[in-house]
Amino acid sequence: MAEKAQGKPPNIVLILADNLGWGELGCYGGGALRGAPTPRIDALAGEGMRLLNFNVESDCVPTRSALMTGRHPIRTGALQSVPAGLPQGIHPWEVTLAQLLKERGYATAIHGKWHLGDRKGRFPTDRGFDEWYGIPRTTNESMFTSTPGYDPKVTPLPYVLEAKAGEMPREVGIYDLEMRRRIDSDLIAKSQDFIGRQHRAGKPFFAYVPLTQLHYPTIPHHDFAGSTGAGDFADCMAEMDHLTGRLLDAVNRLGIGDNTLFIFASDNGPEFRRPWRGSAGMWQGTYHTAMEGGLRAPCILRWPGHIAAGGVSNDIVHVTDLYTTLAHLAGAEIPQDRPVDGFDQLDFFTGRAAKSPREGFLFYIKTELRAAKWRDWKLHLAWEAEPNAGVNHLESPLLFNLIQDPKEETDVNSLASWARTPIRHMMHNFQEDLKRNPPIPPGAPDDYNPGKRKG
Repeated sequence: MAEKAQGKPPNIVLILADNLGWGELGCYGGGALRGAPTPRIDALAGEGMRLLNFNVESDCVPTRSALMTGRHPIRTGALQSVPAGLPQGIHPWEVTLAQLLKERGYATAIHGKWHLGDRKGRFPTDRGFDEWYGIPRTTNESMFTSTPGYDPKVTPLPYVLEAKAGEMPREVGIYDLEMRRRIDSDLIAKSQDFIGRQHRAGKPFFAYVPLTQLHYPTIPHHDFAGSTGAGDFADCMAEMDHLTGRLLDAVNRLGIGDNTLFIFASDNGPEFRRPWRGSAGMWQGTYHTAMEGGLRAPCILRWPGHIAAGGVSNDIVHVTDLYTTLAHLAGAEIPQDRPVDGFDQLDFFTGRAAKSPREGFLFYIKTELRAAKWRDWKLHLAWEAEPNAGVNHLESPLLFNLIQDPKEETDVNSLASWARTPIRHMMHNFQEDLKRNPPIPPGAPDDYNPGKRKG
């Protein structure tokens, strides 16, 4: 018997895959073409809304920061390039999505990769999450112990950590290649347990599940090794699809599907390192670039009775929008003392509005403005089609129409120069706002005080 949603805030489940490209899943044109059908995620898309123009930041830390703060990482200083030894991730002054939801009575948990701080005061259980099981940084650290010459006296052993709010995380096990194979299955099991406990307690919950697949080394759980016959990458896709189905089944078995917004998304474009190269489908590029293959990622939303089944949209949505939208869903108030870049997409997702309220955004890599998107147009100010290929800073920016030219191959500056005007206005307005509200410097210490912001 389905639980009645009336009067109870909706639960939120957010699965965030790691470096899952736009072209990997069956519902985005991949699946069997990539060696691994994805029937559970494809069915999820059929039961909800599939976004074709969901945009993320350049790599793991910036995207996760944008999700947790609703602010572009150029504002927060949460960049991949912070020098070793300086504080990583988001500054304690930022207000996280978990903090907003917790203030509204939600139980909050993260089971997976945090990558937004690895010291006291910056762990997820210091930033609004009631509980955490997962890794503080990134998955390639699982390769340390199998690398010839690795010296743990110079680079400490990586660990899987576990904590509850108010505790210092404890080390559960070394994050080596064997643990790397097992961890996503463990994350789903922990999330299932969390959801069940909160349901029995009658408490709304936010289950944030940032998986480690398909980040390199892209190797599957032993139960899935060889399952597709198409290699490790395809086996990992099959595993991820199965695990997503397991979590969805847990929600459905409890009869709370109608009162649970279930989101499946990816943090970045496809993995670019061989032999773990991913696919962006019809788009060119990977993460770490400003190409569409780096900006666009899968995003699927299911909320029966609220989000129409079978919906597909090419309207622009940005990862910062999830912060604002989920806060609205929970009845939380967005911070008013700082600029928040996320748009509230709830009316758009639920069909009360025909279009996304967002027309565009600026795209930075580290502190450099690389590109700007507006409607169906894209302006590149610097060009790097492949990571580490060398950045060409353009004297004359390149303009592309993404409907006519999804591969970004034909500059149309001379034919459609009018489109530069609204893009330049958008750029000017954002950069003027950065002057009024100076960004937090990357690596700023915890006692750095950004002061009153001008909003």
